[in-house]
Parts: sequence; C-alpha cells; structure tokens
Amino acid sequence: MTARKDIEAITERIRQRSRNSRDIYLERVDNAASRGANRAVLSCGNLAHGFAACAPAEKTALAGDRVPNLGIITSYNDMLSAHQPFETFPQLIKQAAKEAGGIAQVAGGVPAMCDGVTQGQPGMELSLFSRDVIAMATAIGLSHNMFDAAVYLGVCDKIVPGLAIAALTFGHLPAVFIPAGPMTTGIPNDEKARVRQLYAEGKVGRAELLEAESKSYHGPGTCTFYGTANSNQMLMEIMGLHTPGASFVNPNTPLRDALTKEAAKRALAITAMGNAYTPVGRMIDERSVVNGIVGLHATGGSTNHTIHLIAMAHAAGIQITWQDISDLSEATPLLARVYPNGLADVNHFHAAGGLGFLIRELLDAGLLHEDVQTVWGEGLRPYAIEARLGPDGGVIREAAPKISGDEKVLTTFAKPFQPTGGLRVLAGNIGHAIIKTSAVKPERRLIEAPAIVLDSQQALNDAFKAGQLDRDFVAVIRFQGPKANGMPELHKLTTILGVLQDRGHKVALVTDGRMSGASGKVPAAIHVTPEALEGGVIGRIRDGDIIRLDADNGTLEVLAPASELAVRKVPDIDLSANDHGFGRELFAGFRQMVARADHGASAFGTA
Repeated sequence: MTARKDIEAITERIRQRSRNSRDIYLERVDNAASRGANRAVLSCGNLAHGFAACAPAEKTALAGDRVPNLGIITSYNDMLSAHQPFETFPQLIKQAAKEAGGIAQVAGGVPAMCDGVTQGQPGMELSLFSRDVIAMATAIGLSHNMFDAAVYLGVCDKIVPGLAIAALTFGHLPAVFIPAGPMTTGIPNDEKARVRQLYAEGKVGRAELLEAESKSYHGPGTCTFYGTANSNQMLMEIMGLHTPGASFVNPNTPLRDALTKEAAKRALAITAMGNAYTPVGRMIDERSVVNGIVGLHATGGSTNHTIHLIAMAHAAGIQITWQDISDLSEATPLLARVYPNGLADVNHFHAAGGLGFLIRELLDAGLLHEDVQTVWGEGLRPYAIEARLGPDGGVIREAAPKISGDEKVLTTFAKPFQPTGGLRVLAGNIGHAIIKTSAVKPERRLIEAPAIVLDSQQALNDAFKAGQLDRDFVAVIRFQGPKANGMPELHKLTTILGVLQDRGHKVALVTDGRMSGASGKVPAAIHVTPEALEGGVIGRIRDGDIIRLDADNGTLEVLAPASELAVRKVPDIDLSANDHGFGRELFAGFRQMVARADHGASAFGTA
C-alpha cells in the first residue's frame, strides 16, 4: 500500500528541501564505495597491523580479501544495566560470522552514559554532547578501513543517535543495529512515581525511596518505561535498521541470542562481496526518516528525538524541521499507551502485539512508506511480524496478531487513544518549543498563569521546600540551553510540579533545557529556542508576567507588550560554575560550536 497523500506531501517537501545536500552526500557514498570500502586498498604494513592478533586461518582469509569482515562497535560497560548484556555479544557475533563464512572483529568501543544516574548531577551537562562524542569515537573505530559492514551495539539515550550519525557518515558500509532488550518488569511505574512524590513531600525517607527505585530498576536491560532508550529501539526497527522483531526481547534469553546471531549473519549477507549490497547511506532516505517520525508520534515517544532525528537525518544529507515533525504529528494518531503515557511498560506493549502490530496498523492506514529498503530487504511489510524461537534454536517469524492482547496498551488505527501524535511544536513570541501531550490530560493542556522565573533546577527545588510554590504558576527555567550548560535534562522538576498539580494548582514548565522521554503529566514547553544565552525572549520574562501555554492550538506566549519585551535586557548570569568539574571543562568547545535545538543541537554544524 502506498503512503497517504498528506504523508507523501510532507515527504516530498523534505525531499525537495534536501535535494542539494542529499545529492552531495550520495556522491560521497558512491565515491567511498568505488575507492574500496574495505581492506583491499590497504598496504601490506597496514594489513599486518590490522590482523596481527587474529588466528592464522583468519589472517590468510583477510589477506586474500576472500571473506567479508564485520566490524563491531560496542557500547558495553558493566555498570549500566542497558549495556551490561553486550558483554557476551561479540563472541556470539564472531561465532555467527564464522558459521556464515566470514570474520568479525571488535572495531572499537564508545562511551555510554546513563541519564538516570546523572539526573540532577553535574555529569548531566555532558549528556547531550556525549552523542557527538559517540559519533566521533565510532568514526575512529571504523577509520581503519578493515571492514565490509558494521554492527552497532547500542540501546540508550544518546548512544543510538550517536551511532546512527556515525553509521550514516560511513554510509558506504552496510549497517545493522543490534539491541540488548529491556529488563524484565519490576514494580509498576506508577508505584515508583507515587513513592517519588511522597519523598518530595517529606512523607517517606531515603530508604523507602531507594527500595522503590531498586525494585523498578532491578536487572540487566533498558529501563522499562517508554523513554528515549526504548524510543530508540522503535526507531531503529521502523526505519529498517534492526532485523524484524528484534527491539523488545529481554536480554539473556535464547531468543535474544538467536536474534543477535541472525543480525550478524545478515550484516555479512548485505556486503559488497555478496549479491545484496545495501550501503546504509542509500538505504536510509527521506521515506525512512518520515517512517521514524510517524512511529515516534504513534507511540508517544521521547521529546529528545525532536533533536536527535534532525541530527541523524542531517548526517545523511536530509533536512528535516520541527515543522515537519509537527505536521506529521497532526496526521498520526496515538496507538500506544506506555508509561509515562499510561500504566503499562514496554514488556506489556510487546506482549500485547508490540511493534509488529503497530507497524501493520500504520501500513494498512497508509501512514508509513511501505516501499523502503531495510537491512532485511525490500519493503517494510516484513516487519509486521512477531519473532519467536524456532525448534532448531533459530528465529522464526509469524504474522503480528490481528487483535491487540491489551487494548488499554495497544490499539488499532480505527480506535486511537487520541487523533494526533504525542508530540507538538509550540510557537509564539517566546520562540519555538516542544511539548509532549500524550501523557497530559486534555483539561491541563491550556495553562495561563504568572511566571516564576528561576535559573536552575535546584532553585525550584529550594522554593518548593520553602513553601513558596503553593499557587498557580508557570515555572520558567532559563539558561539551560546547549550553549549555556549543554542542555541537561531537568527531569527532577517533574516530581515537584506533579505534587503541586495534584494539590489542585495549575502549573506548567517553560525551559530552554530538556526534559526527556520520561516527560509526564505536567505540561512542559521544552527546548525553547532561541535560548536565553542567545538573547531569546525566554531570558526577558520577569516574575509575574502572564504566560499562556496552549498545547492544543500550539502556542506559547508571554502576555506582555512587544514594545516592552523589545527593550528588556537578558540579565547577565555567571555560568562559570558550569565550566569545570566532572569533565565539563573538556566540553567548552562544544558549548561554543553547538547549533540550536531546532537544528539538532550538534557541534558538527546546523541542519
């Protein structure tokens, strides 16, 4: 089935806007492929270094350029639950490569930080920039030119976007992304949130809070709520960079291992040495990117991807804007409710029919481009499946169930949870911003209240503890943009504002910082651009100014005369405390070069 006319019109708009940059990119991809996409162009000395640690038989094969060599880029570390399962993946991949008549080598490792560990801490100011560091680290690993294809082991927030940017930069190489899967279900997410609010109110202590958190985040795998990490996995699958059905299978299970081995074999099958050469730079095109955005809206995914998708697409010469994302949201109904947009977690979503069910519904409704290329071959329809373990220990695939296993978690196009997607762009005299509406009740999507202006997350916390916030207000948290301090997530604000909202107050947040895929029930206008440090109007708002946030109509205004706003000055602020400690001094150049949030917030250039 072809895509609907409105979806095709937005895709064509992106295609026309991107024509020049995309043509330049594809020419570079083709030139890289023609010059030799692997070790065939290396000198004897180069090769000797490249296979010095290999077994004799592998040296012979690599020297003769007779077998494909698979590069492994891994984000393994054993501190973080999402990445710990990757410890065993290289050996599985090497075994699979040998069975397929190829070779695999670990090309390099990339850093993987956890926003859950760094929330509210100085390290969070490195989080967004870690995406670009991951892309650069990947480039170093692949720069040896020893490989015919690459597999990418990554799951969480900035890791997958960074890996994707690098994979598209090396667009002449086939690329398969291999996930580790979510941890098994712990205590319900709403129970975790309840204990957090009780702690914020001083009704339980740290011991009770830690017990609840530990029962929620309790084992190997990603967090089970639908934040950026699990939005990443959805994106990789719906954009065709995973093998079908790979995203949400738990780690350390026979099916997970079978999927990993299958992905390695598939990567070898699509190299230039075979008959199905699939360079990722040509595979991912405007249609693939639009499919990813539609999937993000249909699942109520992470606000972070309004930044990441722009940077990822830019790496392939594709220019997308917040307006494209907003227009696709208007065309896409919400079909999934996973916490914080509901009570279920990703394991419940997967059990209800998961991505296979969702992809089929979207394809049948004409909301996805079916005529794309994927790592699995031609067309997206083969992803409308459910992966299972076969009797021989391999992967078998069955058609996705026709009926949802839980209609409160996963529904059909005919009966959506809401007619539009979970994300929306706001515009007005404050600038542009992003809001996640899927978790916000309709009656809370219009807030008009006086501003309380603060310059940090801690300042709001202090005001709350001092009892100064028991009223209707809009918290304006400024100087949190990429140039100011690296645009940290301000997720700890959610609990405080949630407490006040539950007390009956009308509250909202406006900030040039980020929240996350965990953005919850409080209306939050985030990623405000231009940011305060660049002279944005958010820096000219004063205590008591009336802020009007209308998520349904997509507006964000400070109700002050334009003539008055024009003469107000953005206050000087001392940000020197953000310049050092926990490695922040090493990122000064990033803060100087970084693009605006609506241009991808990248140090590599604007979209």
